[in-house]
Amino acid sequence: MGILLTGADGYIGWPTAVRLASRTDERLILVDNFARRDWVKSVGATSATPVEPMSDRLAALRDELGARNVSFVEGDLTESSFVDRLIRVHEPETIVHTAAQPSAPYSQVSREQANDTQHNNMQATRNLLWSLEEHGLQETHFIETTTTGVYGAPEFPIPEGGATMEHGGERDEVPFPAMAGSWYHLTKAHDAANMRLAHEQFDIPVSDVRTAITYGVETTETAADPRLATRFDFDYYFGVVAHRFCAQAVAGYPLTVYGRGEQRKPFIALEDAVEGLVRLALADPAERPADHTVYNQVTRAISIVEMAETIAGVGTELGLDTAVEHVENPRSEDETHKMEIENDRYEALIDGQSTTFETGVRSILERLLEHDEVITANEDRFLPSVLSEG
Repeated sequence: MGILLTGADGYIGWPTAVRLASRTDERLILVDNFARRDWVKSVGATSATPVEPMSDRLAALRDELGARNVSFVEGDLTESSFVDRLIRVHEPETIVHTAAQPSAPYSQVSREQANDTQHNNMQATRNLLWSLEEHGLQETHFIETTTTGVYGAPEFPIPEGGATMEHGGERDEVPFPAMAGSWYHLTKAHDAANMRLAHEQFDIPVSDVRTAITYGVETTETAADPRLATRFDFDYYFGVVAHRFCAQAVAGYPLTVYGRGEQRKPFIALEDAVEGLVRLALADPAERPADHTVYNQVTRAISIVEMAETIAGVGTELGLDTAVEHVENPRSEDETHKMEIENDRYEALIDGQSTTFETGVRSILERLLEHDEVITANEDRFLPSVLSEG
C-alpha cells in the first residue's frame, strides 16, 4: 500500500517525489527507466543543472529529509509483465503518473520519434489502468499529468475538462474534443479518453491534471541540497520557451521570439505544479475524488513576447546584456491568439496560491548564472537547425 509515483527521474516527477517524501510517512515507491536522459542526449543536449544518479538522489532524501519511506524500482511501463508485477507487489492506494516522453518538438522530428512517443506514453497509461482492474484495485486514486495542449487553441474560453454541446435542439455535457497540435499532445488526448473510459468501465477514481507549460529550476525542497536538483533543459527540443529565453539571457544571446509572439500560452511555475499533484496525492481518503475529475493546472496565460520582455527586464537588473529579437517562426500557429482558460477547480485545490512569473524567472536566472559555462557551451541547441543554419 502507499503511493506509486512514475516518471520519478523526470523534471516534474522528481520534485514531486521529494515533496511527497517531506510531507508523508506513507510508503512511497518511485519508478523510472531513465529514458528522459537518453532522449535529451539523443538530440545532443544536456541539462544546465547537474542531474545526479538516482542512488545519490535517494541518499540526499535520507540525509536532508530523513526520509526512510522511499524505495526505487527501475523498469519500463510499456512492458505489461513489469507493470503487472509492480501493481501486484505494491498494491498502491494512489498512483501519480508523470512518466511520458514530454516534448512536442521531439515527437515531430520523424516517423520514428512520433511512433516511439505514442507507443511509450499511451502503452504505459493503459498498462497501469488495466493492471489496477485485473488486480482488484479499482479504488486506487489514479492521478496523471496530461497537458493543456490537448485543447489546442480555440477562440472561446477553454472549460475545465468538458463542454456543453447543442445539436438538434438537445444539449449535453461532453468531453472537450481533442484538438492537439503535435504527436506528443495527441498522446495525452488519447490518455484523457482512456482514463475516462477506465473510470466508466472499471470505476477507478481518476484525476486528469492538465498541466500547463511548466517553468522553474527548483522547488523549496530541491533547493536544500545540490543532489536533490531536478533537471533544467534549455534546448529547442526539451527546453520550454521560458527556459530557452532564460538560458539565452545568461549566455548573452538575443531572446529569440518566433514571429510576432503575441499568442498567449498557459504557464505554471514548477513550485505550483508540484503542489497541486502533492495535494491530490495526499488528500484525506474521505475527501479524495471518487469520480473522473479534470483540473486545468495553470495559473496564468502569458504572451510569448511579454514573457521575453519580462525575462529581459529581470536579466538587465541582474547585470545581463539582454535583448529581444524576432525570428522566422518554424511552427505553424496563430501568432496573435489570445488564449483564455478556466482553472477554478485547480485554484481551489491550491487555495489560490501561486508564484508570479517575474518571481519564478528571477529564481531561474540566479540559479543559471551558477551554470553559465554549461549553457554557453551548448548555445547551438537554442534554435532548431532550420533557423540556426539560416
